[in-house]
Amino acid sequence: MKKHFSLADLQSWERFTRANLINTLSGFKSLSLIGTVNGEGVSNLAVFSNIVHLGADPALIGFVNRPLAAAPHTLSNIQKTGFYTVNLVTEAMYKQAHQTSAKYPDGVSEFEMTGLTPEFKEGCLAPFVSESPVQYVLKLEQVIPIELNNTFFVIGSLQSMYFPEELMEEDGFLDLAKAGILTSLGTSGYYKTTKIDNLPYAKVK
Repeated sequence: MKKHFSLADLQSWERFTRANLINTLSGFKSLSLIGTVNGEGVSNLAVFSNIVHLGADPALIGFVNRPLAAAPHTLSNIQKTGFYTVNLVTEAMYKQAHQTSAKYPDGVSEFEMTGLTPEFKEGCLAPFVSESPVQYVLKLEQVIPIELNNTFFVIGSLQSMYFPEELMEEDGFLDLAKAGILTSLGTSGYYKTTKIDNLPYAKVK
C-alpha cells in the first residue's frame, strides 16, 4: 500500500534527506563525464546525470549546470572555448567519475586527481576520457538561465562520435548495455543496465 507524503512532510525533513528524495524521485538517469579545457589549457572533468536528448535533426543535447557558485568551471570553460566532450561511464571507472564531483579549485585537473586519462583527438580542444567506450563532441549553441533556482540549461549540437561499431544495430539503435554503460540514481547511486527489448515504432492500430 502506498503512503501519501505531502509537501509539508517533505519540508519538515532534514535538508539532505529532502535532497536525496527529490534527486531519486525522478528516476534513473544517464551517467556521463563532461570534459572541458580552460583558457590556460588546464583540463576539467565533471560528472553529470542530467544530460538529455533534445532532438535528432538537428542533433541537440542539453544538460543542467548547477548555480555558478557551486559549479563554475564546466560552464565557464564551455563558454570560453565553445566545445566540450561527453563520455559515458562504465563500472570500471564509476568511482573515479564520482570523485570528479569534489570541489577542486580552479586550475586543478580532475583527470590528475582521479587517475582518469585525458585523450585528445584532432579537431577538438576539449579532452575525452580515454577509459570511456562511448564519446561524443558537442558545440555550444545556447545557454538558458533558469531563474527559479539560478541554474543554467546548456544546449549543444552534436559534432562527432566515437564508439565500437558493434554497439550499433541495423536500425541505428545504440545498445549501450553491451558496452557496460552504467546509469545513476540521485547523486550517489550507480546501477548496471540490462536490455529487455527494442520495440518497433508505435503506430495507431
